[in-house]
Amino acid sequence: MAQEDYYNILGVPRNATADELKSAYRKLALKYHPDRNPGNKESEEKFKQLNSAYEVLSDAQKRAMYDQYGHAAVEGGAAGQGGFGGGFQGADINDIFGSVFEDLFTGGMGGGRRSRARRGADLKHEMEITLEQAYNGFNFPLEYERTEHCATCSGTGAKPGHPLKKCRTCRGSGRVQYVQGFFSMTQACPDCGGHGEVIEKPCTDCSGTGRMRKKETVTIKIPPGVSSGTMLRVPQGGDAGDRNSDNGDLYVEVHVHEHTRFTRESDDLIFRQTISFPQAALGCKLEVPLITGEKTEIEIPSGTQHGATIRLREKGMPKLGAKGRKGDMQVRVTVNIPRHLSQRQKELLEELDKVMQAEAEAEREGGFFKKVFGG
Repeated sequence: MAQEDYYNILGVPRNATADELKSAYRKLALKYHPDRNPGNKESEEKFKQLNSAYEVLSDAQKRAMYDQYGHAAVEGGAAGQGGFGGGFQGADINDIFGSVFEDLFTGGMGGGRRSRARRGADLKHEMEITLEQAYNGFNFPLEYERTEHCATCSGTGAKPGHPLKKCRTCRGSGRVQYVQGFFSMTQACPDCGGHGEVIEKPCTDCSGTGRMRKKETVTIKIPPGVSSGTMLRVPQGGDAGDRNSDNGDLYVEVHVHEHTRFTRESDDLIFRQTISFPQAALGCKLEVPLITGEKTEIEIPSGTQHGATIRLREKGMPKLGAKGRKGDMQVRVTVNIPRHLSQRQKELLEELDKVMQAEAEAEREGGFFKKVFGG
């Protein structure tokens, strides 16, 4: 049964930040935690799925592998299945509550933490490849445009020689606090945008944005066995972030062209071979092409029926993420029944029909006498 996408389990988009992942996980973990749903098997299963999804997506390296190869990259290694440690299976509900309130109110009572600059936007590119390229894998130089940090101001947005100044409104904390009765709330400073610093004299080259539009070339590694819809992730390949913060990521979606001779079913390749009625009846040997460009000989057994399949082991597509393993090639046989026969062909078939009927009749009579007289 197909596994549900980890991003769907957490209810977040594929470009969700680490903070968004954490927030979504905590919200759902509180809802489905076994301590809050005693005896509810459905909630318990949902909680396990949340743990598995968050443990993979919260780790940058594991998330990169998952984004490139999907569940194939983490099979047998997700949380609760014997790999990656299973570190969230025993999460205490009090720990979850504590983390939530800490995030809500940290910075409100004692100055708190400065808000981080905004991460750059993610970018997406689509590319089309042939089935042969998907079989072999290859490196593809991709040229595209993105925003990069301004070289003149090093991404700060400030004119060289005029450093950033501490924001007077938030006193450099990047956050302001509002108190009403017993409750206090903090939010990003409206004057500095949460940076804690303001630009007095903007950089003339980037107009104070800290970013400029440029062309970039990256090498995209297409792994053997890739299929249509596979999303490859290039960390930091997206637009530059605000105030010299991290770049977003580049996502490359792969589309594999339909092949003129082969049809793909998962990791298997399907080749349709048409044979004549005599070949099906008598059997024969034929050469069929392989995706590598080579040919191999197959044997059609006598009495082969229309729709029969001859399987060639390990002649299909490479299994993504499983080095050295391949699917099979299935040769599906079509028996060609001619619509128009020559006079000679009709005579031969009529003669064959008479012989076969006579043999069938003799077999029936022989069976009858055996039953009556024994032997």
